Amino acid sequence: MTEEEFRVFVAARGAALRRTGYLLTGDWQLGEDLTQSALVATWRRIDRLRETVAVETYVRTAMTRTYLSWRRTRRFTEIPTDRPDTNPAYDPTDSRTERDRVWTALHALPSTQRAALVLRYYEDLPIETIAGVLDTRPGTIKSHLSRGLAALRRTLAADQAKEAHD
Repeated sequence: MTEEEFRVFVAARGAALRRTGYLLTGDWQLGEDLTQSALVATWRRIDRLRETVAVETYVRTAMTRTYLSWRRTRRFTEIPTDRPDTNPAYDPTDSRTERDRVWTALHALPSTQRAALVLRYYEDLPIETIAGVLDTRPGTIKSHLSRGLAALRRTLAADQAKEAHD
């Protein structure tokens, strides 16, 4: 792949890659950093990659592995502020609130389960591809997906029950 082909690839797929970075990290700026790190790593190996499909797979693999590495070495915590929480009470008709609830539940999952869910259900990648990206067996990916979905369902059901009680 030439430098120009790589530029075209980044222009065409950059937004989707940044979205994946955001979904993995939960933060747009950190997601952009993750995407940039993966693109730099890919550029260093570009002479080995000939097809655009191989480049995209390589970038997504680099993003996922870098994200998992960051999760092992960094602590992502809430940042305290001097302002109280101003989120309105839950309104079942507000789809944004529902999306936020799902996002919060997804963000609470272990990083490998979260990565598997993002790659499978947001990026629509097949299990075999996810197994390659996460460097594990397809059966392990199925376990991560099953456990992650079960945890999401439990968390969301508990939130609903709590709000119904209040």
